[in-house]
Amino acid sequence: MTDPRITAFFQTGERPEALSALRAILLAMPLEERFKWRGPCYEAHGGNIATLWGFRDAAVLGLFKGALLDDPEGRLGRPGPNSRAVRTLRFLDAAEVLAAAPVIRAFVDQAIANEAAGRRVDLPADDFDLPDALIEALDADPELREAWDALTPGRRRGWALHVGQAKQPATRVARIEKARARILAGKGLHDR
Repeated sequence: MTDPRITAFFQTGERPEALSALRAILLAMPLEERFKWRGPCYEAHGGNIATLWGFRDAAVLGLFKGALLDDPEGRLGRPGPNSRAVRTLRFLDAAEVLAAAPVIRAFVDQAIANEAAGRRVDLPADDFDLPDALIEALDADPELREAWDALTPGRRRGWALHVGQAKQPATRVARIEKARARILAGKGLHDR
């Protein structure tokens, strides 16, 4: 039985026709559909393979370990400038999805094979610079430093990017102050 949250996602979200076409392709493959992160997630061999997002400008197929996929034609894009592993395919409508169905299947087949083989995206643990304001805050607050060091590398990276993207020094300090309680609780920027 389909999770009612998944049904609602396809009925009430942006680009429902294109997303439904993507879903039909994915459900015809050896994938399990689950509801994660406020949307459908497709899994195989115990790992996340793909997800779907609906935006005003496009329906998007996200491939979690897309950086591992062979893409000689350069069809896969990054969802943002700081994305490391995820790659995406964007579609305007269901006709585009259906025209690209063989390409979609090929990418998803590769992703499933990579998951079955246990392949992982090789990500350096700390490939970011800490903003000076964050270094100062961590040096001045031992409790914050201890909580910071206990965060996962991904959560540290998220907070460092969030603080570092502020243009004004006062904004960086304000972001650190606002984040302090969440960091002490072991939360990342996007954790609830």
